[in-house]
Amino acid sequence: MKKLRGFEIAKGFENYNINLPIRKTKNSAGYDLEAAEDCVIPSFKRGNKPTLVKTGLKAYMCEDEVLILANRSSNPGKKGLVLANSIGVIDSDYYGNSDNDGHIMVSFYNVKDEDVYIKKGEAVAQAIFQKFLVTDDDVAEGERTGGFGSTN
Repeated sequence: MKKLRGFEIAKGFENYNINLPIRKTKNSAGYDLEAAEDCVIPSFKRGNKPTLVKTGLKAYMCEDEVLILANRSSNPGKKGLVLANSIGVIDSDYYGNSDNDGHIMVSFYNVKDEDVYIKKGEAVAQAIFQKFLVTDDDVAEGERTGGFGSTN
């Protein structure tokens, strides 16, 4: 059977007992992503960089697909966590890249007055596979040369 799309453990996380993402209900669009390790997301202060929460996962998919990372609906109200980039976009060529093997990380700001503690195995985001379209005059020929943020 040909592999079309799914999740694998990223290099360096083989001994972290990472759970592969699952959908909680048959009509859920998103697969729940969990934190690979305990981490702290500090209370927002002007000039703070976002905190990257490691998942220990990478995702493979067809060339005309993208993996969208979305915040959990409960995160802003309960924990004050918002995605720094509103949504995450994981391109198909991010998988297995030379910089970080395609390791998926979730970028958060914490808008609460107190630090937020995330436990290993806690669901932090949801991932949704989608097809995408290109324009009639698309001429993209570039190739990925690295990992996180490498396409400028």
